[in-house]
Amino acid sequence: MISDLFAEQLEKKNYKLEEFSELLIRLLDYGILCRDESQIEEQLYDRFLQLKNLVEDYLVMIGIRLQHDERFHFVRIYPPGAQVPGLPDEVDQPFNSGFRQRLSQQDIAVILVLRAEYDKSLREGQMDENGCVMISMEALSIGMRNLLNRTLPETLTERNRLLTRLKQLRLIHFKMDDDEEQDDCWLRIRPTITRFMSEEALSLLSGGIVSGEAQSSDAEATEAESTKKEAK
Repeated sequence: MISDLFAEQLEKKNYKLEEFSELLIRLLDYGILCRDESQIEEQLYDRFLQLKNLVEDYLVMIGIRLQHDERFHFVRIYPPGAQVPGLPDEVDQPFNSGFRQRLSQQDIAVILVLRAEYDKSLREGQMDENGCVMISMEALSIGMRNLLNRTLPETLTERNRLLTRLKQLRLIHFKMDDDEEQDDCWLRIRPTITRFMSEEALSLLSGGIVSGEAQSSDAEATEAESTKKEAK
């Protein structure tokens, strides 16, 4: 059995099959490991370094590609057919999306702004030793209006749900106390954001959001004009 072959190789590295399984489950569940996220992910990332070849051998059997950033200590996996920044596209892609994560338009808009702010901070040399840059919620809100003519969710619950989603994707890190004002909250944009979407995809998505806003505005204007004519 395949499990016996893996168990044999793991034994040579002083690891158990259960430890290998724990690492794979975490990767498949979250899609990414960041060493500085938590003590658990630090342990799993260090385990990945020891078992990298075996992890890759396992994932390649089910068509999953892996991208490892040794500088900033994170590893991300991509489902079959996914576009991977820095890697050539697959020739044969699946008909349906499988277990790919679908983002809402709001998610995409915020990611676009975060990426723009990250690139801006890089040009200005404002990056810490872990490749992260800081941005305030107020600056993010301004960026949303200036770049995409959009706003962040109005309610605190919706806004925190959005930020939690981006944190789960390991694109940002944030912590806000209950007594802290929302605009005073600071986010740490991770370097993983540069590997999350390709430049081409970002350009297309940005254009799609802007054109979508324009089409919506045109439709509203047309509807308003029709209503005015009917009133006359």
